[in-house]
Amino acid sequence: MNDTTTRYFLELSYKGSAFHGWQIQQNASSVQECIEKALSTYFRMPISIMGSGRTDTGVHASKQVCHFDLNGATIGENFIKGINAILPQDIAIYTARKVKPDAHARFDAKKRSYFYRITHSKNPFLKDLAWQLFQHPDVTLMNEAAQLLLDYEDFECFSKVHTEVSHFRCKIFEAYWEPNGEELLFHITANRFLRGMVRSIVGTLLEVGYGQRPVADLHRVLASRDRTQAGKAAPAKGLFLSQIEYPTHIYLD
Repeated sequence: MNDTTTRYFLELSYKGSAFHGWQIQQNASSVQECIEKALSTYFRMPISIMGSGRTDTGVHASKQVCHFDLNGATIGENFIKGINAILPQDIAIYTARKVKPDAHARFDAKKRSYFYRITHSKNPFLKDLAWQLFQHPDVTLMNEAAQLLLDYEDFECFSKVHTEVSHFRCKIFEAYWEPNGEELLFHITANRFLRGMVRSIVGTLLEVGYGQRPVADLHRVLASRDRTQAGKAAPAKGLFLSQIEYPTHIYLD
C-alpha cells in the first residue's frame, strides 16, 4: 500500500438464507459480492474485501469481520448509515475501525466461534434460523462427547472432501451444549475451522444424544480421519459465525 492508503476492519452480520455463502462465485449471489458492490458504489471506486473466513450457503453470521483498503479517501461520520442504506436488508455493517497497514482479517484472527441453534417447538420466526427437532437428546452425553474434541488436533473426519487445505489440524478451545428454554445451543471456539466441520460435529454429537452411538465412539471416528465415519451434517440454517478475536495491537483507534 502507498502512503495515502488506509486499511479498515468492518464488523458486520448477515442472514445467509438468500446467499450462496460468503465467497464470490459465478452465477450466484454471495455476501462478499454484495458488500464489494456497496462499498464501490459508496466510494465511487473499485473496492475489494477480505473476510475472516468463508461461510457456506445458508450459514449466517452474527459477527463477521472483513478488511478493505481505501486509497486517497477517508471514512466520514455518516459512513455506517450510508453504506447500510445501500446494502440489502440481510446484511448490516456496525463498525469501521482503522487498523495497521499490514493487519489482515483472515490471518490475524486468533480465535473464531460458532454457535448452532436447535429449537424443540415450532417457531415461525426461527424458520430459517434454527433446526427444528422435537425429540430432546441427552445433553449430558453430548457434552461428554464434545469434551473429547479438545484432546484432538486432526479433524479430517469432520471436513468436506476435496477441500483446498494443506492440513486438517485445528485447536479447539471449547465445545459445549447449552439448553435455553425451547432452544438448544451448541457453542464451539477454535483457531480455525474446516469446511463443513461444525455442522458435521453437530450431526455426530446428536447421534450420541439420541443413543445411536456411544460417547467413546468419537475416539474411533476421529482416529479414522474418514468423513463417512462421522454423522450426517446438520442443516446450514442453524449455524452462525458469532465471534472473531484479534490482537489489540492491530487497531489504530
